[in-house]
Amino acid sequence: MSYDLVVIGGGPAGYVAAIRAAQLGKKVACVENDRAGGTCLNWGCIPTKALLKNAAFYRSITKQAREFGVQINGEVSFDWDKVIGRSRQVSGRLAGGVEFLFKKNGIDYIRGTGSLVAEGRVEVAPSDEAEQEQELESKDVLIATGCKPAALPFLPFDGKRVLSSKEAMTLSHCPQSLIIIGAGAIGVEFASFYSAFGCKVTLVEMQDRLVPVEDREISETLLKSFKRQGIKCLTGHKTNSATVSDSAVSLTLEELEGGEVKVIEAEYCLVATGVRAILPAVAEGLGNLDLDQKGFVQVDDRYQTSLPKVYAAGDIIGAPWLAHVASFEAIQVVEGLYLDDYQPKKVGFFPGCTYCHPEVASIGLNEQDCIEQGIAYRIGKFPFMASGRALAANEREGFTKLIFADDGSDKLLGAHIIGGEATEMIAETGLALQMGATWKDIENTIHAHPTYAEALHEASAAAFDHAIHI
Repeated sequence: MSYDLVVIGGGPAGYVAAIRAAQLGKKVACVENDRAGGTCLNWGCIPTKALLKNAAFYRSITKQAREFGVQINGEVSFDWDKVIGRSRQVSGRLAGGVEFLFKKNGIDYIRGTGSLVAEGRVEVAPSDEAEQEQELESKDVLIATGCKPAALPFLPFDGKRVLSSKEAMTLSHCPQSLIIIGAGAIGVEFASFYSAFGCKVTLVEMQDRLVPVEDREISETLLKSFKRQGIKCLTGHKTNSATVSDSAVSLTLEELEGGEVKVIEAEYCLVATGVRAILPAVAEGLGNLDLDQKGFVQVDDRYQTSLPKVYAAGDIIGAPWLAHVASFEAIQVVEGLYLDDYQPKKVGFFPGCTYCHPEVASIGLNEQDCIEQGIAYRIGKFPFMASGRALAANEREGFTKLIFADDGSDKLLGAHIIGGEATEMIAETGLALQMGATWKDIENTIHAHPTYAEALHEASAAAFDHAIHI
């Protein structure tokens, strides 16, 4: 078969690129060795959010029922199979939705593993052994094969006691104890999930705080909240070695400040310390894909790789490893290829969202960034304990923190939120950053009352001493 574009990978970069190219009238094939939607939809963003919703519901019943005037007579329990099963059902339904979109847009969806065998040729090894290998011809090829969890050298994944995020989504029972190495988004989300169902969770992080990419105040607030929830947090600790038995995992940790060595043990260990690129095979004689020092594919301003007519987008080209960023990049590739005089854009402002309890969301510069870059700034903060909507919803924890330029321009530089609905609220600040909005633009925008979003209005006013409710 001959195509205008063959996409290798059907995740948020791959399927979005395929659909956009088809919308532009191109003949497209998408090759995916799992299900449509890739890791994000099947083993990442979507199923974990379903699990976290289950956890939030159970937490409300067990921890907050009395505050809401709900009296429960008898024991409250959970059906673990249904907890996990609902997550898988949500993923399956959405994967089917993407496959429907392929049909709707006339895209050939091919199950298998794609490799580059010659210029303009992709060979597909089928996922089903009963199928035959096939070779696709294409004017252009987009690699969107994504990433997979990276193991520690001394602690390889075994799917039994040492888990990647994928295995952590489908455990047969809720463990009594769990160690999580890595307190980034994946680590803290799983900590929230398992802790809500009564698992004794220990978070181990080499850096000196949780969610290290976030503003320091956010990290400190999340740490306090996790401690109140009973999650043990060992920040500033390096994992030196591990022992795995049939029934437990034992880790030897070293405290980086002071050098104290301690041993901890749990039923399971989840390693959430990073990812590595899934690179397609490239035939000898075609050339090599240029990689950066961390093994991610290098691309130019039009997302072209070192191979002619071969492009790359999404997690495989490096951080940030976010589905919405991958989709943005995919559209840039396609429109750069097929729209006259279109200059693809590189990623600028992008929101980062972490769905632990309490939620965390951010975009733009944080306070430390401003200090390091010598930028004059002003901060406006508004605590959720002063928000009528947050109090009504019993979500008093957290705050909104907005950073504005203090150079006469008064432009928004960054937004940082921890608390209820943080991951929804961040969208407004993304638009504000994109449009170069000032604090006055946000303050002069009427926000509905009572809403969580009013906190953004109040924080904007607070930065310039106009706040009414604090």
